Amino acid sequence: MIPLCIPQMSGNEWKYIKDCLDTNWVSSVGSYVDKFENDFARYLESKAAIVTMNGTAALELALRTVGVGEGDEVIVSSFTFISPVNTIKYVGANPVFVDVCRDTWVMDEDKIEELITSKTKAILPVHIYGNPVNMDKIMDIARKYKLFVIEDATESLGAIYKGKKSGAIGDIGCFSFNGNKLITTGAGGMLVTNDKDLAKRAKYLSTQTKTVLENGAFYHEEIGYNFRMPNVLAAMGCAQLEKVEEYVKVKLEHSTEYNNLLKSVKGINIPTQKDDTINVNWLYSILVEEDFPLTRDELINKLKENGIQSRPFFMPIHNMPPYIDCKHGDMSVTNSIGVKGINLPSSVELNKENIKKICKVIKEC
Repeated sequence: MIPLCIPQMSGNEWKYIKDCLDTNWVSSVGSYVDKFENDFARYLESKAAIVTMNGTAALELALRTVGVGEGDEVIVSSFTFISPVNTIKYVGANPVFVDVCRDTWVMDEDKIEELITSKTKAILPVHIYGNPVNMDKIMDIARKYKLFVIEDATESLGAIYKGKKSGAIGDIGCFSFNGNKLITTGAGGMLVTNDKDLAKRAKYLSTQTKTVLENGAFYHEEIGYNFRMPNVLAAMGCAQLEKVEEYVKVKLEHSTEYNNLLKSVKGINIPTQKDDTINVNWLYSILVEEDFPLTRDELINKLKENGIQSRPFFMPIHNMPPYIDCKHGDMSVTNSIGVKGINLPSSVELNKENIKKICKVIKEC
């Protein structure tokens, strides 16, 4: 079986984790936690980074840090993994769904303003499958209406928008290090920001709002959260981050190979990349159009029969029971691509022969 997306371990993971075990620094305090935060901020060219237990925790922490709460509204894509939408509800706010662009599948910035009300507190763009959103327009809208922008960059580590790394453009950016992401800590996440006050607030909230008094006692002025990553996972993150540029290079080579082999296949739409962006293609994804001989699900089954794992696109969240009554605009594009999309194998360890086999099966259909 050619897997969809599995982690790559080719650096100092064992060495750094063994160091944690040998020194007993395995909990949420330790040198690797600080190193991972500092190294990640440096890579993103961001002023601060705060580790979390997972990407969902980073998103919830971001919302709480900027003060999103009961009764507020947050504009977000419906075409996304459900985490960012769930975190909006975790803090008592309400998601308002906006449609996506037909070519890039990311939030359609031209449909945002019509959804803004007096209750709108933030915009939460998702760089879906590694393709950056048009952040200039979103930041302009946010400044016009005095809104916060929280980037869900959990799938777009290494992607570039007009010379800036995704996640480091809005007020806050959030990342995931789940086992299928570009770099992994098994479970883990990161919040980044260029605002020192937001960074201080995020770290305070993520560590149980703990103040250590002169006599060593813990004092808490408000409710806090235990979102911190253990040192042993941060050690793994440090090792993975050392290889991130190599992994990005491989991802781009893979997407080029896929594009070259599939661009002329009738009924298959390949990913779009704008001139001023670099789509890192965390999951290389295609649309199966009506003029392809098989349906999307039939193609998934055909790939499976040939030992190739694939996955349908995320289902539109505005059509799911917990969110079916939430506000939204015209969702025609989201509804359309939701039944057409397939994620193809995208592991770093994938090779050209694997990609040729995958594309050969698609062409033979």
